[in-house]
Amino acid sequence: MPAMASPQVVAHRGASAERAEHTLGAYQVALDQGADALECDVRVTRDGHLVCVHDRRVDRTSSGRGVVSELTLPAMSRFDFAHWHHELPESADELVFEPRASAAVGAAQRRILTFDDLLGLVRAQRRRIRLFAETKHPVRYAGLVEAKLTAALARHGVSAPAHKDESPVVMMSFSSAAVRRFRADAPGVPTVLLFDRASRAVRAGELPRWADLAGPSIRLLRRDPELAGRWAARGRDTYCWTVDDPADVELCRRAGVRFVATNRPGATRLRLSGGCPGTSVAVAAR
Repeated sequence: MPAMASPQVVAHRGASAERAEHTLGAYQVALDQGADALECDVRVTRDGHLVCVHDRRVDRTSSGRGVVSELTLPAMSRFDFAHWHHELPESADELVFEPRASAAVGAAQRRILTFDDLLGLVRAQRRRIRLFAETKHPVRYAGLVEAKLTAALARHGVSAPAHKDESPVVMMSFSSAAVRRFRADAPGVPTVLLFDRASRAVRAGELPRWADLAGPSIRLLRRDPELAGRWAARGRDTYCWTVDDPADVELCRRAGVRFVATNRPGATRLRLSGGCPGTSVAVAAR
């Protein structure tokens, strides 16, 4: 994956500063704001479905309660996954940077989102969109989420891209073992090893052979802005999370980060393009 002059914008759990995270509404707003890619977390339900939920439990992000791995998809489909989220940003100033792409939040945009549905949304776009899928650990059944992810990619015909840079999906995890398992099953799909702490070897630019990209937190990059350059020298690009502050966006640009994960894709895209308050965000063709 060759380095790029300006980072690509990855919508972290969708446009999650404006819509409830991991809902269809959040992802649709991100697409309308011109995000280059989407990011999601995936977990396995009791009946074997991949769903887009960050936490082990659904309590924080839905009207229901319980552990994802102990709930069936039909049971989770009865929960409202958008009721908890404010409908307007905290400051009116944010509306300048993040114009609201859709006013209504219908029932379909409030339900549990399956990975199949999100990947289908990505594949239906007329422009090229990538999906960064993070498998969550620790989980009850180690390795099952990676196996389910591989199977889902196969069903959609994207488990064996001709070249990694052409893959519409990128797999990520904080678990090195999870990344390694996935690489064994889907060697053509690019991978990201995420971390908030880095060993001396990783800080020097070394990554496991089964990880294609380095995935540091913005906190790590603030401490050592030369990290991305050292990885680039070894042929590895950088995916940095979670980048919302304007100073951090500029830091990623200067550091040579290829992908920035942000809760505010509209504002981040605008700042990377040199925009200012009062400049509209171009909506990509759909």
